[in-house]
Amino acid sequence: MIPFLDLQKLNARFETEFQEKFTQFLTSGYYVLGENVKSFEQSFADYCGTKFCIGVSNGLDALILILEAYKILGKLKEGDEIIVPANTYIASILAISKVGLVPVLVEPTLETYTIDSTKIEAAMTPKTKGIMVVHLYGQLVEMSTLQKLANAHNLLIIEDAAQAHGAETSKGKKAGNLSDAAGFSFYPTKNLGALGEAGAVTTNDSELAEIIRKLRNYGTSSKYVNQYKGVNNRLDEIQAAFLRIKLPLLNADNEIRRKIASRYLSEIKNAKIILPKYAHDASHVFHQFVIRTENRMQLKEYLFENGIATMIHYEIPPHKQEAYQEWNELHFPITEKIHATCLSVPINPLLTKEEVTKIVSVLNKYS
Repeated sequence: MIPFLDLQKLNARFETEFQEKFTQFLTSGYYVLGENVKSFEQSFADYCGTKFCIGVSNGLDALILILEAYKILGKLKEGDEIIVPANTYIASILAISKVGLVPVLVEPTLETYTIDSTKIEAAMTPKTKGIMVVHLYGQLVEMSTLQKLANAHNLLIIEDAAQAHGAETSKGKKAGNLSDAAGFSFYPTKNLGALGEAGAVTTNDSELAEIIRKLRNYGTSSKYVNQYKGVNNRLDEIQAAFLRIKLPLLNADNEIRRKIASRYLSEIKNAKIILPKYAHDASHVFHQFVIRTENRMQLKEYLFENGIATMIHYEIPPHKQEAYQEWNELHFPITEKIHATCLSVPINPLLTKEEVTKIVSVLNKYS
């Protein structure tokens, strides 16, 4: 069986360094917001090309803290609307709801799975104050049109970059540095994954960064002095240590993903399988390789029977979830089509050429 993703094997590459770092961590006696967090924050800011990185507890909290900080700055208030893609993982939408803002869903394009910028203006109202873009599956949203829209209407742009570590534009600007602020997840399955929960915010706004640093740590401005009604959303020191070890290999791992994706795109030739659109550049880091087919469960079972594990990202669109019952009667045909037909096949830095060949061959024989 070719597993969808073998996390143990993926992390075994770093085992010696992990053990050494854990020993240093253990003997340091300093376990919260220490040198590992500070060092990783600087390294990841440098990597993304931003002035600031604030390590937080996970990707959802990263987005929530960004929005809360903008409320403190007076740039957002309860009841304001934030445009968000209808087909995103629900965390993007949850973050907006959790801080008393209103998510406004906009359809993606069927080819790229990312938000359709031509449909955003029609969804705007006087209450629209921001756009949350999602670089879904690792592919950057085309940002130039969105930036013009934001400039024309004085809107904030926030990146949900949870799946796009290292993706960059043709001009060399990376995910996390294409907006006012960005939220990252380092969930273990991500291209840059911790060994537990972890996340970060990147921004070039010093005032925003300062507020988020305080908010993540009980709203503390100095020891036992609380400036804001904050939370405990700190990046764990040991996870920061592990992320420091893994970050230098991220670009190489992403390049392997691109090479595998290039083989899939050029070698999978089956009229029943729809391949994703990809510009063959660094704007996609293939956190997932998502194909579409009309009878998804049949294909999923066929692949399993032939020794290939797959996953569905994601089966139920946010507007059909019980958590958002008020939206259940809404109809987003493109989103619903994607969610009903998408299937993720294995793509990770440890796939061998022989395994890729098998996946291609089995997909081509599907009928």
